[in-house]
Amino acid sequence: MTIQKHSTIQTPISSGFGPRTTAKMVIGEQDLTGKIAIVTGGYSGLGLEAVKALASAGAKVIVPARTLEKAQTALEGVPGVELEQLDLMDPASIDEFAKRFLASDRHLHILLNAAGIMAAPLVRDSRGFESQLATNHLGHFQLVLRLWPALKKAKGARIVSVSSRALQLSAFDFEDPNFNSRDYDKWLAYARSKTANALFAVAMDKRGEPHGVRAFSVHPGTIVTDLSRHLTDDELRAMGALNEQGERAFTEYNNEIKTINEGAATLVWCAVHPQLNGKGGVYCENGDIAVITDKPHTPGVFEWAVDPKEADRLWMLSEQLIGSKFEN
Repeated sequence: MTIQKHSTIQTPISSGFGPRTTAKMVIGEQDLTGKIAIVTGGYSGLGLEAVKALASAGAKVIVPARTLEKAQTALEGVPGVELEQLDLMDPASIDEFAKRFLASDRHLHILLNAAGIMAAPLVRDSRGFESQLATNHLGHFQLVLRLWPALKKAKGARIVSVSSRALQLSAFDFEDPNFNSRDYDKWLAYARSKTANALFAVAMDKRGEPHGVRAFSVHPGTIVTDLSRHLTDDELRAMGALNEQGERAFTEYNNEIKTINEGAATLVWCAVHPQLNGKGGVYCENGDIAVITDKPHTPGVFEWAVDPKEADRLWMLSEQLIGSKFEN
């Protein structure tokens, strides 16, 4: 793999944060009073921890959910949270959610795209799109396009998409993104959707920067959350994520394997920290901008996931697939 000069943007800034940093530590003494955030997936796992951190600093946080009862239970006692109905696999639901938010005439300062599915069996949405691509990328892509007026109005918004080191497994497949002509592989589908998340941040930042809207993608680390619900106990055992009691949990932690609190830290860092003022279009991990690498299973991001030409190519394909153009 050739590392291109244009990716010198992927240079760590010596933030002072690291793998043991928590979301609460990132927030510190920041005051987010008056800020509006939307966190998809904000009622479980990393999204829930991010919501708690943002709300603790005074932000008003809107959490869209497919199952409102489940979200209400998870968020009980968290101040400043509003619940809304949203299904990222349903384009009509996305449009309706965005219309309701825009009708409130509020600015949107933070959009944290934390919802996702991993290694799911082959399922297609009503348009025929493979579910991991539809949920992890296309649903969020449509959501951003619909919420763009509120993001632009904030004059300083940030969009954060949760990616994964799994993107090192595969570049995006532009020829057959929905596995229509080849056998489905659940891990390849996941990896490509995570590559799409990183490419989206590059393309979105290019379009958003003139309006003060910056975009980031994040690898949170390897964490046991509800994201692993499609994995068998044998698969989790092979990952070291099943303890002696048969519970889904890691027994040892390192720079990659983290607690949920630690995993949420880089999401929150990208969403609010002033260290990233004036920056964007980068892939982050461990509370800093990641380096470019060509070595699998090591820290850093592969060139194919931050290449501006590939990002623009994905943007155009995404517009085509959802049948909607970005109105700048």
